[in-house]
Amino acid sequence: MPRPFRFGVNLLSPTSAEEWRAKCRRAEQLGYDVILVPDHLGMPAPFPSLVAAAEATERPRLGTFVLNAGFWNPTLLARDVATTDALTGGRLELGLGTGYVEAEHEKAGLPWGSPGERVDHLLCTVEELDRRLGSDEHEPRPVQRPRVPLLIGANGDRMLRLTAEHADIAAFTAARTLPGGRLEPLTAEELDERVARYQEFAVGRKEPAELNLLIQIVEITGDRSAAIQPWLDRIPHLSEEQVLLLPLVLMGTLEEIVDQVLAQRERYGFSYLTVLEPNMEIFARVVEALRGR
Repeated sequence: MPRPFRFGVNLLSPTSAEEWRAKCRRAEQLGYDVILVPDHLGMPAPFPSLVAAAEATERPRLGTFVLNAGFWNPTLLARDVATTDALTGGRLELGLGTGYVEAEHEKAGLPWGSPGERVDHLLCTVEELDRRLGSDEHEPRPVQRPRVPLLIGANGDRMLRLTAEHADIAAFTAARTLPGGRLEPLTAEELDERVARYQEFAVGRKEPAELNLLIQIVEITGDRSAAIQPWLDRIPHLSEEQVLLLPLVLMGTLEEIVDQVLAQRERYGFSYLTVLEPNMEIFARVVEALRGR
């Protein structure tokens, strides 16, 4: 049996308290299972935003998507994770990544480090969180035991191995990071290879992880060719046909998109799908069509 679908929305735009609460209530009303907040300068601060989301909603889980581990001291992060889990009634899901925007580190006055150093810091963070939050002596204490569910975003081999060893949720961006922090989409075949590599590392797990995919583009349309045209200049190395086949692009009629999502769950194992805030309303039609499938 395939794992049931879950759907998350990553809320990006800072707002007033009233507008934030209304946006979170709207996400719940639309059927989203998880309300998420990223960790970028210029966007909402993750933990206070999630506490406010919890106060405005009843059902959705609440997550970071994803924290930039380089911004955080592991000991202080353990305090914030435990506090947020308590204040949200045990609804927190912690998402972690290495970070990919060097300019943000420079602006914050924080070291950037080599790729290897950033992975080292992420591993140290995960291990320290497990040690501290798993201890009965740690104060404050999280609600969830044995720990808050952990999502890790990964693409390279070392990160995929780390994810397989430590994460409850393996998140795939279906993109590679280029110099300057720009993301380049992976083709369907390239993503096949990355997921297969993860599965190699995950052999021997007691429980299979939930697999997450970040969807970047969503458009319900009867003319896929016309709808994709504004995006082609941003991905010049791929043809129109190749762009339409990208796993992070959902474009077509509602029925075509539903079929694509079902096919990608069969092909890759993606049952937890995340969309960005601008696509929250339109993707809700897909959420409704896939509920219970």
